[in-house]
Amino acid sequence: MLSAAAAPVLLIGGWELAAGRQPSGFDPVTQTISALAAHGATDRWIMTAGLAGVGACHVITALGLRAAAPAGRLLLAAGGAATVAVAAFPQSATGESSAHIAAAAVAFPALSLWPALTWQRGGRPGRVICLTAASALLGLLGWFGVEFFGGGPRIGLSERVLAGTQSVWPLAAALLARRC
Repeated sequence: MLSAAAAPVLLIGGWELAAGRQPSGFDPVTQTISALAAHGATDRWIMTAGLAGVGACHVITALGLRAAAPAGRLLLAAGGAATVAVAAFPQSATGESSAHIAAAAVAFPALSLWPALTWQRGGRPGRVICLTAASALLGLLGWFGVEFFGGGPRIGLSERVLAGTQSVWPLAAALLARRC
């Protein structure tokens, strides 16, 4: 429960603190979370630590979320490990990093799909909740994909909504599992 609660605090707190340390002109709607941890960012260690912490929290939560099916827990852990890799391979000061993009290409889909694979037993309500969560996360992933690949003006916003929601869902799943 503690790791699930810490993930959104580390992510959202990390991006807020790191954004506040950037020189004027940083725009969270048009600039990505990764820009806060990129080489050349002011105090990039803040967002790097936040991303690594979130990834570690997802792995720990996956290990402890026994009410979820193993396939869903494995996908959550994989998404967490890929998030640690996102932190380990920052963007360069002048462009993209293929290792960073590859890690994000694993993390975002894994963290969007894992709820669909978590349902185990407990009847229709549990399955509906898991599939609804996965559908919502996949919709947000689609929005981010359109912004990313289309050079959209709201890439930072779409990424923050996606990543923030992905960081909150493990806490919701842990709370739901505790109720049952």
